[in-house]
Amino acid sequence: MSLPPLVEPASELTVDEVRRYSRHLIIPDVGMDGQKRLKNAKVLCVGAGGLGSPALMYLAAAGVGTLGIVEFDEVDESNLQRQIIHSQADIGRSKAASAKDSVLGINPYVNVILHEERLEAENVMDIFSQYDLIVDGTDNFATRYLVNDACVLLNKPYVWGSIYRFDGQASVFWSEHGPCYRCLYPEPPPPGMVPSCAEGGVLGVLCASIGSIQVTEAIKVLAGVGDPLVGRLMIYDALEMQYRQVKVRKDPDCAVCGPNATVTELIDYEAFCGVVSDEAQEAALGSTITPKQLKEWIDADEKIEIIDVREQNEWEIVSIPGAKLIPKNEFLMGTALESLPQDKKIVLHCKTGVRSAEVLAVLKSAGFSDAVHVGGGVIGWVNQIEPEKPVY
Repeated sequence: MSLPPLVEPASELTVDEVRRYSRHLIIPDVGMDGQKRLKNAKVLCVGAGGLGSPALMYLAAAGVGTLGIVEFDEVDESNLQRQIIHSQADIGRSKAASAKDSVLGINPYVNVILHEERLEAENVMDIFSQYDLIVDGTDNFATRYLVNDACVLLNKPYVWGSIYRFDGQASVFWSEHGPCYRCLYPEPPPPGMVPSCAEGGVLGVLCASIGSIQVTEAIKVLAGVGDPLVGRLMIYDALEMQYRQVKVRKDPDCAVCGPNATVTELIDYEAFCGVVSDEAQEAALGSTITPKQLKEWIDADEKIEIIDVREQNEWEIVSIPGAKLIPKNEFLMGTALESLPQDKKIVLHCKTGVRSAEVLAVLKSAGFSDAVHVGGGVIGWVNQIEPEKPVY
């Protein structure tokens, strides 16, 4: 679908800018007019992590005049495997500030605006209203639905990307010209059903593959060239090195962009996505112990069975002494229940406590009424009990 340019061209390019962007200027479809539009554009990147890193760097190199960055986190060593906008020297720094330094190092003509805060329903409309286009690099469903709904309500186009292990997806959502994210995914998956990158991992270079697609689409929309991914979902399989496309049609019954929309203002997205299910919250109530309590039980030789519900590859990085590995999916399938001891208290744990709470709900419903889980998971254990062990 060919679309008109999103922004008007700037009045001029300086001599230095003409030199800098000369390889763009000699492309007939971009030329002086297209480059002036990029200079006049205001683009917001939500996140300066795996997808935000290559997106920000290439948007800056391309000459987008104003770049906004929404990011509240700090740089951690585990980020550096894929978040290439940051360096070893940035560990512990604000990701937003680190990203700004890198952007200005690439292109000093870019105006960088920082929003060092968590994107929430209370601030999203004010922040988004300052920009022409949004690039979504978030990694959780609550923020994805928040971004989508805010863009629909503000009639803003946004470029979406998603990554997990070796797989990536990308599309352009613009309700004025095509479907929105809710047309593709009307409801979020059940809590805990889809692991995050922190739980399942991601190939570092996959971020560059999807991030570069996002920037390509952003440039096309801003300058009005080519055929943007409006109404199409690009799916990338890095292991097979295959790209394929799926058509996405506008849903006439869409809750936010349909003619009879029921979502006419922002909602509670944490509750909508159910970060932890109601069943898991109920099961964990009164059945959550701390890592220190677990250590006391181990030292006292209590009759407990410690079960780690993570995946094998996580187990190989770090584990709690004496724990037995039974991945969460085996509980959801019901195959793990028959192997559980009846004469010991079951103590579940995962990385942070989310997956173990979901498994705890399964055990409670199966009759293991005295089962508990470790709040904070193995990360809490390492921080409080064995700080010399690695975390991930």
